[in-house]
Amino acid sequence: MATALNGAPAEDFDSLAIAIARFQHQTVEPVARLATNRGVAPDRLTSAADIVALPCDTFRLRRVAAHEPAADGRVFRSSGTTRGAAQRSAHPFRSTDTYTRGALLWAQRWLWPDREDLRLISLVAPEDEAPDSSLSFMVARFDEALTGPSSWLYRNGRLDRDGLVAACAAATAARQPVLLAATAFALVHLCDALDGRPPIALPPGSRVMPTGGFKGQSREVAPAELGALITARLAVPAEHIVGEYGMTELSSQLYQGSLRAALGCGPAPPSHTAYLAPPWLRVIAVDPTTLEPVTPGVAGLGRLIDLANVDSSVAIQTEDRVRQHPDGSIELLGRATGATPRGCSLSTEHLLEPDP
Repeated sequence: MATALNGAPAEDFDSLAIAIARFQHQTVEPVARLATNRGVAPDRLTSAADIVALPCDTFRLRRVAAHEPAADGRVFRSSGTTRGAAQRSAHPFRSTDTYTRGALLWAQRWLWPDREDLRLISLVAPEDEAPDSSLSFMVARFDEALTGPSSWLYRNGRLDRDGLVAACAAATAARQPVLLAATAFALVHLCDALDGRPPIALPPGSRVMPTGGFKGQSREVAPAELGALITARLAVPAEHIVGEYGMTELSSQLYQGSLRAALGCGPAPPSHTAYLAPPWLRVIAVDPTTLEPVTPGVAGLGRLIDLANVDSSVAIQTEDRVRQHPDGSIELLGRATGATPRGCSLSTEHLLEPDP
């Protein structure tokens, strides 16, 4: 799939999405079952918005793949923090080539548009400890792409604070900026450990990539509060904190766009907290009851059309609340509160119905 990073796909998005949806209707059992039960015929699709979106929960209930298990090249699994290991979502891949190419193209645009000689400091579990984590896989590819030294400082579920101090000191001595990639929970743990201590000052030009939420953790911190903690404890300006949004069920990621503007690499986003999707990913806000698209600017549940999800489901329905800005950027508003929204619940029920 050829795409242009100026925001315009080289091929028509809707045509590609429809072609993938028709292929998956023939090869992916949960996709075909849901579309049939919702009365959506693949040959009558006219736009990407018409494609029936598979609820994220499906990936923990059924195998979602266009190929047999013997052809799996990699299977990414969710953390399972809330439902336990037996209820983890699984996303099988025949090949991770497209995943890797897309992840690096979009990360370079938003995380290191100015230079590739950054030092990577990772507070994400290394790939050898978490081979089924899509986040660990992605950060490992960052490590390969960046030319500076790397330090993986979150091992066996523990943060190496002394190692972090040493890595930051080495980066400062070399006058080499850092890319600190970390889960939100690891960053909170780090900031708590530094409470009452002198801040660990990252070298000028450094940037921090927080990702993930606090599912199953005893403490939650709002994004704005976490950003303030990062600035206070690591001496990183707010514009250099670049949030990443991704999930096991997707093959693509979204990033906040403040760093490019701060570096003079592009115009400022409409909001410091806005997220940008790559040209091969479309986010649609839908009504939680009807699952129909809502008016732009109105909050709804995020439906994601990911053209990189060729071998699973091109359309994914989340329970994350989103709002779309006029320029296409996305505001993340957190998880839907309370019970699973009715529309998503009905979709899941369709998947569990016996064949007609």
